[in-house]
Amino acid sequence: MDDQQKQNNNKQPDNPALQLIRQKISTIYSHEPSAKEELAETEAVKPRSKHQQFMHQLSTSGKSLAEIQTAWHNYYIGLPDDEKHQVWQEFYAANERSGLYKKNPDEPAADKEPEPDSKHVVWESDAEPVASKKPRNFRDVHQEVLSKAHHKRRPSRKQHLKSLMFGLSMGSIVVLVLLFGFFNERFIAPFITPSRSVSSTPIIIDPTSTAVGPEPKLIIPKINVELPVIFDEKSADEKAIQRALEDGVLHYPTTSLPGEIGNGAIFGHSSNNILNKGKYKFAFVLLKQLESGDTFMIQYKSKRYVYKVYDKKIVKPEEVSVLGNTDKTATFTLITCDPPGTSINRLVVWGEQITPNPSSNVASTTNKSASTPKVLPSNAPSLWQRFWDWISS
Repeated sequence: MDDQQKQNNNKQPDNPALQLIRQKISTIYSHEPSAKEELAETEAVKPRSKHQQFMHQLSTSGKSLAEIQTAWHNYYIGLPDDEKHQVWQEFYAANERSGLYKKNPDEPAADKEPEPDSKHVVWESDAEPVASKKPRNFRDVHQEVLSKAHHKRRPSRKQHLKSLMFGLSMGSIVVLVLLFGFFNERFIAPFITPSRSVSSTPIIIDPTSTAVGPEPKLIIPKINVELPVIFDEKSADEKAIQRALEDGVLHYPTTSLPGEIGNGAIFGHSSNNILNKGKYKFAFVLLKQLESGDTFMIQYKSKRYVYKVYDKKIVKPEEVSVLGNTDKTATFTLITCDPPGTSINRLVVWGEQITPNPSSNVASTTNKSASTPKVLPSNAPSLWQRFWDWISS
């Protein structure tokens, strides 16, 4: 038995698939090879092992195939594990010689599995016959696994096309939005202005004849502007200022208030950018039309203060000195971005208080210890600036 087993092992090719299958089967010794195949194996091999000799004796005993299967089953069950393993090794060796397992992976494989006839039937005690499948070699299993994995991993041409079209569509939308934002800020916004006929219909003809309400307002008759003024913003932070400017024009917190000695400042947008928030983004878009001698009014705490324009200048954003006091007793400064729709420069318009007489003004109550800004407030961030801030954050 041992010599024959060694010869069979020497004849077996070093096939990883066969080794793997044998290792799995070796752990399940409750099954035995088909008695009919064992009979064929016994007659084909000489000299015979102990197990093959037992099958030879059964085949010449005149018993039926069912009786031989029962006797073989009882014999196999009584074997120790190492001899059961030997039976399987003999079974593999006989199948390799018969061609059931391919020795050469390059040889053509069978087109279909064998029919479940008596040659490929496994009997187990009184159980029903079960058709066995033809084993495949390692090369076949390996190629099938790779093919399935590659097929699942690699998208089809149709999927490639869909992904490409989706990417191009999203990219085109982003580019169009950015181009529209640029075109709106550079070409549309600078030329969008309120009606040019407003100067012929001033809001107030006689400022002294109209009652003053409690709401703080800025009124510029020449350009037909009447805007709410935010006086309660205490922070000079740019983000806080931009939020306040969505609700009107803003009194800068480090400057004097109406009715006080010194210079006050009011900022307003002139962007007209349709992508910006708030309904007062166009507040000072016509401020450049003011000339010396024109007037504007500030209503504060139910009192109206009238200012007469005496100077106008375009400065750089860093020229924060325009927030300081002038050589006049009481003044107010209107500031916006210039050209409209950009934040390149600042347009500054100074007005001197003429009503009531500034001699009755009180000292400024502004907190002078507040930090001086490095640049004057600007228009709201453009689409490009927001996009860049989003990327940078």
